[in-house]
Amino acid sequence: MSEQPSRRDPKQLRASDADRERVAQVLHKAMGEGRITLDELEERLDQVYTAKTLGELEPITADLPAEGTTLPSLAASQAVAPTTSSSPSQLVGGTPGSTTSIAVMSGTDRKGVWVLPRQHNSFAFWGGIKIDLRHARFAEAYSTISAVAIMGGIDVIVPDDVAVEVTGVGIMGAFETTNKKGASPTAPPGAPVVKITGLAFWGAVEVKRVPRNKIKQIE
Repeated sequence: MSEQPSRRDPKQLRASDADRERVAQVLHKAMGEGRITLDELEERLDQVYTAKTLGELEPITADLPAEGTTLPSLAASQAVAPTTSSSPSQLVGGTPGSTTSIAVMSGTDRKGVWVLPRQHNSFAFWGGIKIDLRHARFAEAYSTISAVAIMGGIDVIVPDDVAVEVTGVGIMGAFETTNKKGASPTAPPGAPVVKITGLAFWGAVEVKRVPRNKIKQIE
């Protein structure tokens, strides 16, 4: 009688880049829905990209609903108090647009209807760049704009229903955030997050938070 080969535990199989990216997308969606915080997202993404096996990936999303799952508690709350037809998480999705904005002794505008990619790099040298997100969508719930202005200027206009993190540095220049009149001081739960980082050297990077319904062009 021949001996049956032992069945390998799928959890012990090595994880591929596609496996890690699939879990990362679940986490980004969960943050967009307000299920996890930004800090939790960053912590779990660290675990995702260091995981070596499928078994190490599994616990990372164990407390999140599977795709297509209808939660009883959610259905009950909707029966009592229906949600509004629009929410900040609906701003997420779409084919990513350009990943770069460059102005060398010139000017560049990135505005209108477009999709901000996960990473967008902007560079201004003796020139100016305007990145307007008021009519933009976001490829992912968490995006980063790297802004480097050398003897130039970069303006980033963000509607107040999008969360902003500004971590740039100004050297003989300014890297700052301003809230325009009427802008809410905080974004609603589940809002997309845009991190703006970089350097202003003899130049300026200004992040302007404006009301979503603001129509007047900002100079």
